[in-house]
Amino acid sequence: MRKYLNTVVLAGLVSLAAGCGSVGPPAPPDDPELDRWIGQMLLVGFRGTNLAPDDPFLEQVRELHLGGVVLFDQDLPSRQPVRNVTSPEQVKELTAQLQRVAEIPLLIAIDQEGGRIARLKPERGFPETRSQAALGQADDETATRQNARQIASTLKQLGVNLNFAPVLDLATNQDNPIIAGLERSYGADPELVVRHARWAIEEFHRQGILACVKHFPGHGSSREDSHLGLPDVTKEWNDNELIPFRTLLREGLPDLVMTAHLYHADWDPQFPATLSPQVIGGMLRDELGFQGPVVTDDLQMEAITEQYSLKKSIELAVKAGADILAIGNNLRYDPEIAFKAFVALHQLVREEALSRERLRESFERIQAVKTRLLDSAPARTEGAEP
Repeated sequence: MRKYLNTVVLAGLVSLAAGCGSVGPPAPPDDPELDRWIGQMLLVGFRGTNLAPDDPFLEQVRELHLGGVVLFDQDLPSRQPVRNVTSPEQVKELTAQLQRVAEIPLLIAIDQEGGRIARLKPERGFPETRSQAALGQADDETATRQNARQIASTLKQLGVNLNFAPVLDLATNQDNPIIAGLERSYGADPELVVRHARWAIEEFHRQGILACVKHFPGHGSSREDSHLGLPDVTKEWNDNELIPFRTLLREGLPDLVMTAHLYHADWDPQFPATLSPQVIGGMLRDELGFQGPVVTDDLQMEAITEQYSLKKSIELAVKAGADILAIGNNLRYDPEIAFKAFVALHQLVREEALSRERLRESFERIQAVKTRLLDSAPARTEGAEP
């Protein structure tokens, strides 16, 4: 089990941002239980459309016990049009390859919101989808359900089991470049957003697709794109942005919740939402009562990397209450990023910055949602409208 870890270290390929040497830290001590807990907290992007049996990423999936992967259509760092997606047949085989080597079934995630934010596009053989903005403007239940049903059916056929959708952000700022500007919100009215998101999640659940709502506590009022820096929403954000999250969480519909890389002085004067105990532990867990897995937005976004090393961002996110650390590996690319995150978590436990108990809590939340995915998806939607 340690072959991959030792090989990488001996080759000198790992250098954590917190370190000062050219050769990475020693491989973590043998602790199979902790290895699994740590690996399951990592959801990582990778390059490749068809992985050979000896592909290094498959070895990472197997030996690091990775909990999940995320698929992209384009490779942004290399400016190439293809990363993980060329055709339905190819994606189906790729997901099967990944699951075959995983000790614990993987969460295979994608951003298939619809419209402009769709990794599975018609030009590559996938059904056309409508944006959330278009569906909100039409405000037609049948249209929204049909769109979500088609998305869910496509994902199920491909072996993708987690959709980072629907978006619950309110389109309160029409000049917002990353939400309203990309037609990702159903609208500015929280009740309209609730209705359409409910219909979408119900259709996802009918076909066993997990729904991860985003971006908590609401990204729609920001003026900036958190991919490019840390937006400060202290003056713009308002309590209405919590309504979709509060309502749907009370109904028990979202499976996972993704945090936003946003700063608000009244939420937390020190940390952005993704790294804030007040936001995740206080607002989301205590106030809204969500006890499922919390997923960070991509930790490689500049809102985080401008201020924190990989190790420090992982430490703060887990202390804040995040369970799944999303590292898209598509804003910058590092073939060893999964190993670096794995080692960072081991170090944080050895340094007593994080407790084993805290990691066990995340592991249990993740396994609970995976069990629901495998065993209980049909029962979760009994009584839903046709």
